[in-house]
Amino acid sequence: MFYRRKVILAIMQSFGGRLEKIKLQKLLFLFTEKQAKPDYHFIPYKYGCYSFSAGADIKTMVTKQQLQETEFSYVKQDKSDYIKTLKEGDRKILLYINNIYGHMDNNALMKHTYTNYPYYAINSIVAETLLTNDQLAKVQDSRPAAGDTVLFTIGYEGISLEEYLNRLVKNDVHVLVDVRRNPLSMKFGFSKKQLTTYCNSLGIEYIHVPEVGIQSDLRQELHTQADYDKLFVHYKQKELTENLESQQKILSLLIENKRIALTCFEKDICQCHRKHLAEAICALPEFNYKLKHI
Repeated sequence: MFYRRKVILAIMQSFGGRLEKIKLQKLLFLFTEKQAKPDYHFIPYKYGCYSFSAGADIKTMVTKQQLQETEFSYVKQDKSDYIKTLKEGDRKILLYINNIYGHMDNNALMKHTYTNYPYYAINSIVAETLLTNDQLAKVQDSRPAAGDTVLFTIGYEGISLEEYLNRLVKNDVHVLVDVRRNPLSMKFGFSKKQLTTYCNSLGIEYIHVPEVGIQSDLRQELHTQADYDKLFVHYKQKELTENLESQQKILSLLIENKRIALTCFEKDICQCHRKHLAEAICALPEFNYKLKHI
């Protein structure tokens, strides 16, 4: 079993084996905030901090009958002692979380996280009922907003879905343009259907433009930067000269929406075709904006 799932089960165990869904997410957030290397990351969602990855793990544990799901709660079915399986530091964190937050109900936990971590309340549908005007003002101040027009690029290699989505939210990206030829991924959250759902849930439009991608058979045997550079010479000489219409389409999206991001897999921009695509778009006559890799 993944260690991160043991953390969830240990939290369930520590709080008596039953937790409301909202409360579990908030306690998990507060737990991971104290970890040096968090097992989960979170995004600002309908009731504040929420982890899609944790939600997927919980769903798996329900399927495996380690947890039982009711309309509003989860119940620990697995009788194993998962607290003992935690690292010593995590056991101390769990004891702290239980002592400090064990008495709080859903609303108290939400208010606590909203006031101490206002960024995670920017999409909350209940913040106005829980917070004072001054507290709401802090939430509003945490809401990313920018007036300039920027073409971003972003890769998802080496980061969680939530880290990726937070980069989009914090840079006030309005449209995500997927420039992979085949928008499939073994990594949770990054196949087309999933990514569309998660982006849309945060008010970010997802658009797939496959014709500007690179065919998978051309991406084989890429071991050195020289291998990538050779591939990109071909990409610039052939692909980018044949899909000018698609480049113009992306530029039109930028002009209309002001802040859009081209996305692909690679973390290193020098090993991804999105760099050369972005530069080609920047070279179009109508382009007079900023380019930023995030």
